[in-house]
Amino acid sequence: MTDGASRTPPYPYERVAAVFRERITDGTWPADHRLPARQELGAELGVGENVIRRAQELLISEGLLEGRPGAGTYVRPTYTRRPMLRTPAPGTTPVGIAPAGVGGTWESDSQAKVPAPQDIAARLEIAPGELCARTRYEHLADRQPVMLTTSWEPMTVTGGTIVVLPEGGPLAGQGVIARMAHLGITVARIVEVPTPCRLDDDQAHLLGLRPGTQALHIARTHYDTAGRPVETADIVVPQERWEVTYDIPLPAPDGT
Repeated sequence: MTDGASRTPPYPYERVAAVFRERITDGTWPADHRLPARQELGAELGVGENVIRRAQELLISEGLLEGRPGAGTYVRPTYTRRPMLRTPAPGTTPVGIAPAGVGGTWESDSQAKVPAPQDIAARLEIAPGELCARTRYEHLADRQPVMLTTSWEPMTVTGGTIVVLPEGGPLAGQGVIARMAHLGITVARIVEVPTPCRLDDDQAHLLGLRPGTQALHIARTHYDTAGRPVETADIVVPQERWEVTYDIPLPAPDGT
């Protein structure tokens, strides 16, 4: 049997992916081009929408396409990494870092009385399963997702108060430091531990990137004056688009 006879024919989604790949390569679909709807592409190529979906997923994994939540699938442009600055005044945003020179906002979802997983409990110095307020953030710049944050606060600290949910009540969106100050708690220090990571499927979907994309994970914890952790968070920044930069102002020398 010859090599040609033994070779398995390509699956339909692989044939469709080859068509898409050629359109990207020859410029028919330029960078940032929004692909037609799956139904339209399926009718053009004589395949079902599921075949179109699998072809798109293949090219997303190859870095040629990207999904943008709520907007569709696009030809992935070549990105120039931009600075993600650590804010000079800790606590001025929910995460303490923000894209440089870009107006940003965020979407959030808070839930009270969530049992702390073991790793979060260790960072908060509480028992695993102890109840916390958990808030998930999707940070946006130019209406595009730029980073993700999941914040945890022990219910023993904020439970039963008007600041129990970070994005609710009169101090909504004011950050950890201001909310804790309302409770008479002074945040004395913030510890951030950055480590490299890769986006999992859920993170990649929210950020419009392919799973496995290199990212920076920052484990951040706020401590009060007694050394007690009052909040901890996991911050995920995709490194192919953003470079986390710590810009730390220093006090002026005496006599100047």
